[in-house]
Amino acid sequence: MRVEFINPFLSSMLNVMSTMAQMELTPEKPKLKTTEVSMGDVSGLIGMVSPQTKGSLSITFDESLALATMKGMVGEAPDEINDEITDLVGEITNMVTGGAKRMLSEKGIEFDMATPIVVSGKNHTIHHKSDGPVVVLALKGEKGKAYIEFSFGE
Repeated sequence: MRVEFINPFLSSMLNVMSTMAQMELTPEKPKLKTTEVSMGDVSGLIGMVSPQTKGSLSITFDESLALATMKGMVGEAPDEINDEITDLVGEITNMVTGGAKRMLSEKGIEFDMATPIVVSGKNHTIHHKSDGPVVVLALKGEKGKAYIEFSFGE
C-alpha cells in the first residue's frame, strides 16, 4: 500500500466532514483488514483506475455518526438509516474522492472514478476491486466512528 494514495483521501475526508458537517474527526492507527464484513452500518464504495494502479475506496459510517452528519449538513436527520442517509453517504464518498483526485493530480497521479455504490445494514460486506491488501483507517468523532478502507493493486 503506497502512502501517497492514502494521505489525500484522509485529508479530503477530514476536510469534507469539517466544512460540510462542522464535525472534527480524529484518525486512529491504520490496520490491515482481513474480512469483507463492514465495520459500520452504511458504506459508500467507489472504484478507481489509473495508469499506475487500480483499486477502490470505501467510507463507512456508524449509524449514529451518519445521522449526526446529516443533521450537521442540513439541520435535521431521520431517526434511522433511510434513502436520504444512503444518498448522503454516496455524496460524501464522491466529495472525498473528488478532493483526493485533485490532490493526486497535482502529484501527477491521474485516475478515473466509477459512480459510488452504497450498501447499508448491520454486518454488510464490502468487496474491493483490487487484489491488494485492504487497509482500514478509523476516524473517531463525538457521535461515532467512520472508517476509510483502501485497496490498491501493486
